[in-house]
Amino acid sequence: MNDDVDPFDLSKALEGAAKAHLDPSISKFQLHSEYGMAGDQESAIEKTLSQLKDSQSRCVMLGVTGSGKTFAMANIIQELNIPTLILSHNKTLSRQLWQEMSGLFPENAVEYFVSHYDYYQPEAYLPKRDLYIEKELSLNERIEQERFSTVASLVSRPDVLVVATVSAIYGLNPPETFLQQHARLHVGQQVEPQEVVKELVALQYRRVTGEISRGELRLRGEVLDIWMPSRDDPIRLRFDLDGITRIQVCEAVSWEAIDEIEEVWIHPKEFFMTGPDRFEKALEDIEFELQQRLDFFEKAGMDLEAHRLESKTRYDLDMLREIGHCRSVENYSMHFDGRNFGERPYCLLDFFSACAQTFHGSKEKFLVIMDESHVTLPQLGGMYHGDRSRKENLIEHGFRLPSAADNRPLMADEFQSLVPQILYVSATPGERELRQLCESTGQPVQEVDPKAKRKPLLKDALGEIQGISRMEIRPTGLLDPAIEVRPTEGQIQNLLDEITTCARKNERVLVTVMTIKFAEEVADYLQRMGVKAHYLHSEIDTLERSEIIKALRIGHIDVIVGINLLREGLDLPEVSLVAIFDADKEGFLRNERSLLQTIGRASRNQNGRVILYADTMGRAMESAISQTIERRQRQIAHNEENGITPTTIEKPLPVMGIEAEQLLAGTAGKGVTGGKRFVGGFTGQTGKDKESDLIQKFNLGAGSWGDDIVSNLSQPSDADVSTGHSDSSKLLIERLRKEMNQSAARLDFEKAAELRDRIFQLENSNFN
Repeated sequence: MNDDVDPFDLSKALEGAAKAHLDPSISKFQLHSEYGMAGDQESAIEKTLSQLKDSQSRCVMLGVTGSGKTFAMANIIQELNIPTLILSHNKTLSRQLWQEMSGLFPENAVEYFVSHYDYYQPEAYLPKRDLYIEKELSLNERIEQERFSTVASLVSRPDVLVVATVSAIYGLNPPETFLQQHARLHVGQQVEPQEVVKELVALQYRRVTGEISRGELRLRGEVLDIWMPSRDDPIRLRFDLDGITRIQVCEAVSWEAIDEIEEVWIHPKEFFMTGPDRFEKALEDIEFELQQRLDFFEKAGMDLEAHRLESKTRYDLDMLREIGHCRSVENYSMHFDGRNFGERPYCLLDFFSACAQTFHGSKEKFLVIMDESHVTLPQLGGMYHGDRSRKENLIEHGFRLPSAADNRPLMADEFQSLVPQILYVSATPGERELRQLCESTGQPVQEVDPKAKRKPLLKDALGEIQGISRMEIRPTGLLDPAIEVRPTEGQIQNLLDEITTCARKNERVLVTVMTIKFAEEVADYLQRMGVKAHYLHSEIDTLERSEIIKALRIGHIDVIVGINLLREGLDLPEVSLVAIFDADKEGFLRNERSLLQTIGRASRNQNGRVILYADTMGRAMESAISQTIERRQRQIAHNEENGITPTTIEKPLPVMGIEAEQLLAGTAGKGVTGGKRFVGGFTGQTGKDKESDLIQKFNLGAGSWGDDIVSNLSQPSDADVSTGHSDSSKLLIERLRKEMNQSAARLDFEKAAELRDRIFQLENSNFN
């Protein structure tokens, strides 16, 4: 990396800024909540804060479902008052956390940093099939905007809380490069409009004369309009002979002024930016590396690979020289950053270091909180190896230069070395977190017994390892579910009886099984017996999964049969029964932590119960059951001592249908160009056997839950048209006519005409 410039020094960029906004004692985290601490939150928070203030590098907080982990995290953030990164293992949970934290910290910069791709097919080469796959992607404009906002906050204020996924370990520009490319404009600045335009064009902004969108600017006389990628509202600058007279924040459609400010920082349009000198040096380095690689291929007699590499790289170089950008610019990030081969890329953690050093006096003064750490930490470690394998094929066969391998996510040890303090939060902390806690506190690390050839149980580890903060008392008074173990003989009939009992009480049921086939068979059997059931597994579209879960909460269906989708972060207060088949078959889906997480899905209902169907008592079962019973007894004692009566959590019911009109048009998501994706139909067994599917029997399926959504999104096939069953044909005609009318109302006349023709075809078939 460049030794001449400190990438963490933001002082020059902050010259002249209002000091009050840069002082952590003034711009500090302020928690707003109508609730206070309850249960064992206070003791867990105090213990964790004591460890962090004593510079303990790795801490573990054990928080059971419903114990208030998010509220505890917020209290820790407020007390420490340093930049904080919360990592989660998927976008959905990250968004939930962001929404909660935004409500708790309304005065501070709460940002959201996740992958900005709705769809991403990375560039790849499959040697065995001689198949080259071009990079394809669909950008989400809103998420891209939020990523810019995250970086802009980290380089300009001390009170930043970022909720992110593993995208935080992927490469970005170094902080100093991002800041060197800023344009700072203020009222009274003596500058000509054309000079500002020239400066912004150098930052990759596009000049237009008509309508303006993000990343564009427009100059009309003495009025300059700028729309930064990180803002919902554009900026309007007014000039006179003496320079800038006013800076206004405007409404995006009417351009009505909604605020007036004294100063504005205009950040680059693109993340990958660099200065003119560094840019020219990077092009020279790429040329040099290209020639070296071509010489290598020629000596090895690999003429085809040499031709591929030269064609691709020369094209990218021409694009970089002409427009300053190319489609695969990230593959040359090593040269633009000034890094050496093998050096890690800059990432979001470097911006946290810069923020910490500038505003808090040390680049070590920031905190990482890893939510659901037993899932998130292994995920972080696996990113590098998958990326490396794909890049090696591209480099070996002449599609990319060797330096492309250094545009990569961080390795696990690099991530750990960059983070001064991590708080792992989980109801079932993993072995990695516990090992790191032991190492950071000087405790002996639990090793695998070579005779037993089994890893230590979580129960034993929690009993032996000191320093774990525990939140096992729920402020709501809700108990861990009661657990029963029942034999596998007659398990389906037994389950049916239990489901019937729950359905009468208007309660819901989750059933977990081991395979996709068995999930479908169980759901199909329950449907035939008159139970409103649906399966949920990896072959169900993402959008449809969300709709199925919503339908369960509302009561359109009573039972979900799933595999591994009913665990972390699934908040379903209506579920009173969780049934686990093959509970004694130890493995990934039935290990101690998986069982505890699945059992936890029944802990938000006052009547929560769990039935384990098994013929033997395995180690994992025994440990999960004993821990659940112990927690239940502690909660009962707490409730009796404090006079608490457990009541089911009340959570507003969701609204069915996701953007109905877009689903009907075959897309879903937000944004004018980015953010939309094609909505597929059912896959697997569903498409093969429609007569037995829940959609046909109970009028259920993604987007078919209410009158505002067409009951059948997909069009009838020729087989459907030629069935000759008058009742089903009438139903199809009715649904198609409804969809035709909705298409016409949306002015989608082509769609309406296509539906009209299908109706005619169906009516004629019945007539004949």
